[in-house]
Formats: sequence, C-alpha cells, structure tokens
Amino acid sequence: MQSRFIVIGAGLAGASAAAFLAEHGPVAILEAEDQPGYHTTGRSAASYIDTYGHPIVCAATRASRDFFWNPPAGFAEHPLVRPRAELEIARPEQAEALAAMLETHGSALRPVGREEILRLSPILRPGIDWSGAINEATADIDVDAVLQGFLRLAKARGAQLVTGARVTGLDRVAGGWRVRTPVGEFRADAVVNAAGAWAGEVGRLAGLGDLGLTPLRRTALKIEPAMKDGLADWPFVIDVEETFYFRPDGGGLMLSPADETPSEPCDAQPDEMDVAIAVDAFEQATTETVRRVAHRWAGLRTFAPDRIPVVGPDPREPAFLWLAGQGGYGIQTAPALAMAAAALATTGDIHAALKAQGVTAADLGPSRLL
Repeated sequence: MQSRFIVIGAGLAGASAAAFLAEHGPVAILEAEDQPGYHTTGRSAASYIDTYGHPIVCAATRASRDFFWNPPAGFAEHPLVRPRAELEIARPEQAEALAAMLETHGSALRPVGREEILRLSPILRPGIDWSGAINEATADIDVDAVLQGFLRLAKARGAQLVTGARVTGLDRVAGGWRVRTPVGEFRADAVVNAAGAWAGEVGRLAGLGDLGLTPLRRTALKIEPAMKDGLADWPFVIDVEETFYFRPDGGGLMLSPADETPSEPCDAQPDEMDVAIAVDAFEQATTETVRRVAHRWAGLRTFAPDRIPVVGPDPREPAFLWLAGQGGYGIQTAPALAMAAAALATTGDIHAALKAQGVTAADLGPSRLL
C-alpha cells in the first residue's frame, strides 16, 4: 500500500493526526492491536484542565478548547465535554505550594477558603484547615466520543485503518519509508510516530533513538462513596502537590494516587500497593471509608525528559515526524497537537491555534532533545 502519510498508532494522537493529514493526501493508520485506543486512550477518564502541566502544555490545552466546545458538524452525537470545576486543595503545611500555583496561573485560578471547599466537596474532612484554588473553566471529556469522532473524520477524508499491524521494521527508501508489519508492507512519503508508550521503540526501529521518552504507569480505581448527595456535580479534587486526586465518574468516584512508575511499553496492570496508597490518601483526606474497590486499572503516560510533548519532523530525517510524549495531557491537547503535526508535515510551520497561544515549532520539536 502506497500513501502520502503513514500514521503509526490509532489512539487519540494517531486518529486525530490522521484526520487532519487526510486533507492533504492518502493516509494509512497502522494499529498494533485489534482495535483503536486499547491502551492509554481507552483507559483515560480525561479532564480538560488548562492549568495542568508545563506552561507549553497549558497553552496547547487552551488551543484545543474551541474544538472540544465547538467540534465540526456531525463529529459526535452529543457534546464532547461536561463542565466540571477543578478544585486544588492544600493542608496548612502546603501553603507555599498553593501560593506558587496561584502566582503561576493568575486569574485562571480563584482562591477559596475552608468553608467553600467543604461546600464544594462535602466529603473532605471538616477538621482540616483546608485552603485551595478553583478553576471553573474546566470539564470532563468524553474520550470515546472524541476518539470515534476523529476515526470517522479520518475515514470520511479517505484514511485507511489497518489493525493488527504492529510495526516490526522501518526502512528509509527512495522517496520515503517502507514499514513492515505482520499483515504486510506499507510505503509512504512520510511517517508519523504516534505510537504512545511504544513511540520510543518506533524511533529506535527508524534508527533515530527514543529521545528519552519514558512510559510511566498510573493507577486508577473506582469506588462507591457512602455520601452521594449532589455527587454528579462535585468538582475534580486534586491535592496541590498532586499526591492523589478524585472525581465523580459514572455514579461513583474515580481516584488515583497519581503514581508515576517507570515501565516498559506493555498492557499495563494496576499494582496492589498503588491501589492501597490511593485508598489511604483518600481516607486520610475525607470522611469516607473505602469498603470495596469496584474496579481498578492502569495506563501508561509517556513523557519526554522535559515533560513537553514532542511534535514535528526529526531534523535527521525530516520525513519522520514525532507526535509523542504527551504524558498525562494527551487527551486535552490532542486537537491542537494534531493540527500542529499536520501543519508541520505539510507547510513546515506550526498551526495558527498554537501560534496564538505563543507556542513555536521549536518549543515542540524534537531538536531540543538531541
């Protein structure tokens, strides 16, 4: 199969990139698994939080906002986002960390005191002298609706999805790349590496190394709280130093110890110690007692050494483009980073939505890691 672009990976990064690239020529999406989004994309209970992560990540999140709130006609049958405030909480000994966060994000965060915190999240322990900050421009993201929307859009624009096509070889050939998989060989003018936790492996197959990309395991679990009054409207609650967080999810609460355990690329599974740490942190902060964990899972969040996504052509092989290292921000930045990848692949410049947020091609490009 000959294409203009081969996109490796059909998670949200690959699906969104393919949708925008398909406007410029034939695209083949090669997915290792039997279905798209099996790994990190399919395990993410994502939120849109434009004060979460490195300033460049926050800028990419803001550049994605219009897409989430106003997607193309027919992209999805229902809204992609549901407004939900994000509440940062701090104990007295974390006052310095809270002050630094408020200084960094300015008017995007509103300081709140103990009384308002307990009103917003009534399961927090009243005996703790909480302080905090709230971001009211945040939302839950329907990850599956976004993924399926991009896959439909890519298909409507002529992209072809091939599953069970784990990449086993990448060879530079005259006029482009030859990609070897168990289901056949594929050729394209350019390759986009959107392989998630496997992006480093794909880079090594191409002879370009892994840029220091590191998959980190994150654990999550779902519980049924005893108190449920107004549960659906409770905020996303996160410790100001990100040692744990919880948020409403499907009639219960999803919580996480915010762990970051280095891992090989794999079908990640939750570690029982991390589950216990999450439960303990939650019980220490709230009046709840966790009697049963209804569900537990884990996913891999892949970071570059500077924790900024890697987007753009490799200077050593410009026909090899990186779309990797999205860390824990891959869902909320997907539209802007996919548009950036498509623009860089076709015009050599970054997309206007990111430019408007002050992000440059050099901020995202792989050259900074070489």
